[in-house]
Amino acid sequence: MPRIILSRFPREVDNLIRNALKEDIGIGDITSSATVPAGHVSTGMFISKGNFTVAGLPFAKRTFFLVDSSLKFRLKSRDGENVKKGKVLAEIRGKTRSILMAERVALNILQRLSGIATLTSSFVHRIRGSGVKILDTRKTAPGLRYLDKYAVKIGGGHNHRFGLYDAILIKDNHIKASGGIEYAVRLAGQGKGKGKKIEVETGTLSEVRQALYAGVDTIMLDNMPLDRMRKAVNLIRKRSASTRIEASGNVNLANIRSIAKTGVDCISVGLLTHSAPAADVSLKIIPE
Repeated sequence: MPRIILSRFPREVDNLIRNALKEDIGIGDITSSATVPAGHVSTGMFISKGNFTVAGLPFAKRTFFLVDSSLKFRLKSRDGENVKKGKVLAEIRGKTRSILMAERVALNILQRLSGIATLTSSFVHRIRGSGVKILDTRKTAPGLRYLDKYAVKIGGGHNHRFGLYDAILIKDNHIKASGGIEYAVRLAGQGKGKGKKIEVETGTLSEVRQALYAGVDTIMLDNMPLDRMRKAVNLIRKRSASTRIEASGNVNLANIRSIAKTGVDCISVGLLTHSAPAADVSLKIIPE
């Protein structure tokens, strides 16, 4: 296997790609080694097989370079571009064996991220003009959070917290374990949570009132019917002009606009990263 080089790419991304390559290549690509001459050179073309929003080209490029730094990668598109079927997204030139070793991992990344960006773009387009932001969640593929959330931003969405370490979000289980919203908020503002903004998940108007009384920064309206959500928004707006309102739970393309019309500030959508269909991309080799 060619030497995997070091780089200034984000460490978590490089580690992710290296692990994916090790998983796929193992002790070596025995098919390519058996059928392709060592010095054989080709040009590979990434071709879209459908209409979608491109995301992940820098990571696809990095995948090839981690396998063989002598490969030449040429962009023919860019992340965020809406492409049609048949569009050449990029070209890669160099040793055929190296191209074939990196092919599947590069395609997996490009297809997944383009799928997430495309679905995110659909949600953003559906509520265009409303002023409401589309947020992602932590419902990402294990180990792929950096890439998944990158793709959401490429699609026009916004990142919610990256993990349990960078924001305080008090959910129903925290509330039950601590004895109530007021107690949970009080505890969250101490120790490591001191000075951090606090968000609380609510499902009823009573819980919304409790969250308002506790003085939280963001109130999440979780799985609320639209009529209750509208009442909750009105209640919050009357009591506090600064409290951010987030809607969450079972959000889809059919109901996203109705939710946006309730007056919330943002809507978190789990299926952006857990259920986005992969874009269809192929890599065609042209021997030289």
